[in-house]
Amino acid sequence: MAQALTESTILAPRLERPAETRRAQAVVPKRAAFWLLAPSFFLLFLFTYVPILEALMQAVSLEGFGGKRIGYGLGNFHRLFADTAFWTALSNNFVYGLGTVAPSLVLAVVLGVVLQEATRLNAMLRTVIVFPVVLPLVAVATLFAFVLMPGVGLLDYHLAKLGIAATNWLGNPDTALYAIIGLSIWKNAGYYMLFVLAGLQAIAPELHEAAKLDGASAATRFFRITLPLLKPTLAFVLVIAMINVVTQIDHVIVLTGGGPSDSTNILLNYIFQAAHQQGDTGRAAAATVISVAALLSLSVASLKTLERGMHYES
Repeated sequence: MAQALTESTILAPRLERPAETRRAQAVVPKRAAFWLLAPSFFLLFLFTYVPILEALMQAVSLEGFGGKRIGYGLGNFHRLFADTAFWTALSNNFVYGLGTVAPSLVLAVVLGVVLQEATRLNAMLRTVIVFPVVLPLVAVATLFAFVLMPGVGLLDYHLAKLGIAATNWLGNPDTALYAIIGLSIWKNAGYYMLFVLAGLQAIAPELHEAAKLDGASAATRFFRITLPLLKPTLAFVLVIAMINVVTQIDHVIVLTGGGPSDSTNILLNYIFQAAHQQGDTGRAAAATVISVAALLSLSVASLKTLERGMHYES
């Protein structure tokens, strides 16, 4: 009995050492991961969260004559909500979002389903469709300025052959915003199609084969198999599309500058005008806070909505 106790006492440290070693080895990767990610966290905080905090402070800061801060309050928001140009920009942004997000996503899904087969023709068509993605938005806007030029532009040239009179697409308040919407769809649909193609590749072919054996039609397979399994991808793409609606402004500045008669003036351009052209940084900061809060709320709501009823492959 004593000999057994002695042997167990001798062997106990040897049995404990591997566990202690494993715990020590587990701590080292965690520390290494922290120090490797620390520069990214620092830059994220410096260039993302610090500007957000500064915008919040600027939005609630009240300034007197000469830009001197005299206190804090909601005066900038009151002036913002009393500005008719803000509500015009907000309504334009709403119409612009509806006109670009839904058609772009539908077109991306259709193109992805049609071009998902790995053939030479599909590869060429994918390249043609994705080509606008690699072009800078300023270059695309310049290209569309020639396409939409009244009378001599490419669009009016072909419409004239059909007997349709020339239209000042960018100079008419009734058509300018829709011309911007058409440009955005052409620019972004191919980009969203890439995500749809990636989502389609993740769907197991056996699901479609089993549905075919059960006699399901192509439309049934799309709505019962493909579309439900694409919901996680579509949720991600929808958030990207809404971010683009709020943040893409280069084409508006190049083509119309927000005109004519503020018909294409959207929120980001309104913020730019308030801050840099009118010098009202408080009102611009308030509009920025409203825009970011609305975008965050819409993104969270869209993700929650599309996540309901998602189907996952086991």
